[in-house]
Amino acid sequence: MERRDYYDLLGVQRGASEGELKKAYRKLAMQYHPDRNPGDKGAEANFKELSEAYDVLKDGQKRAAYDQFGHSAFEDGAGQRPQGVDFASSFADVFDDLFGDFMGGGGRSGRARTRGADLRYNMELSLEDAYAGKRATVRVPTSVSCEPCNGSGAESDSAPATCPSCRGHGKVRTQQGFFTVERTCPTCHGAGRVIENPCRSCGGSGRVQKDKALSVNIPAGVEDGTRIRLAGEGEAGLRGGPPGDLYIFLSIATHRIFQREGADVYCRVPIPMTTAALGGTIEVPTLEGGRARVNIPAGTQSGRNFRLKNKGMPVMRGNGNGDLYIQAMTETPVNLNKKQKELLRQFEDEGGSHSPESESFFTKVKELWEDLRD
Repeated sequence: MERRDYYDLLGVQRGASEGELKKAYRKLAMQYHPDRNPGDKGAEANFKELSEAYDVLKDGQKRAAYDQFGHSAFEDGAGQRPQGVDFASSFADVFDDLFGDFMGGGGRSGRARTRGADLRYNMELSLEDAYAGKRATVRVPTSVSCEPCNGSGAESDSAPATCPSCRGHGKVRTQQGFFTVERTCPTCHGAGRVIENPCRSCGGSGRVQKDKALSVNIPAGVEDGTRIRLAGEGEAGLRGGPPGDLYIFLSIATHRIFQREGADVYCRVPIPMTTAALGGTIEVPTLEGGRARVNIPAGTQSGRNFRLKNKGMPVMRGNGNGDLYIQAMTETPVNLNKKQKELLRQFEDEGGSHSPESESFFTKVKELWEDLRD
């Protein structure tokens, strides 16, 4: 009986791509699968032919041989099918495409390589360091890849063996009627390999505990709660699995002078009553460690803010700096001697309107009392 052309079986052109081959096979395999056609010998035969054709054409070397010599490229005797055809393997490729993500990803290409855990490191900064930025070195206790076995978990003179239960797939499937149930292989726990001769340094895990020193760049202007991610600096994965990430969470320590609100900085500065009344000049600190002069006009009231432009925190996602606000807090003199008290009484006896805010307040109070009497 003359055998059908593999391309005709799958309904594709000879130059079809790998994706086109897989798409065509997936459609036909689902149509003729024995579970969908119980007792139909014709459907079973078609399914076997399709699997044979796909197994050859998906392999680059086999396909090249078939394109040049046809079916005779694989014949080792009349009527024999290509050697090494694995129908279950061919259909597994399609099963993985259809159900791999739903079942947890993978199939043969998704052997469980356990990713290492992410780590968290808390770092406290002074407001000055947050202002200027800095490069810091942190020491993190973590798991790193075992050097003697290069993370494989096996002794250097041996290698992990293919798991006999799942044949390296990392998953096992059981047939229940039309449905195929897939689960992680209980023998290798999804790794697809088993360690027959465990590494003495790591006990077969492929990783060991170690303190790791890392250099971290803290950008200028960071805010409280900023998170910095160092990709791949978390725990090493199990038996060569990918490492996790390290997250550094920043907190800004309370400053004894400055208070921060976003990019702006506030500083409460007590000033003598005489300076507030007569005017003068004061010197205030700035975050870069310098000084700034602030002119206090005569008659300055307590709580008045003076703005120093661009003297605040750097803006992380923008240009320039915020502002520094100096809040003047008028200080009432204490521990007056007799002469000073007499001078203040003379000032009070002179009369005149020297306290407009208090006079306005008590005027309103007086009006309120009159309204209540009415």
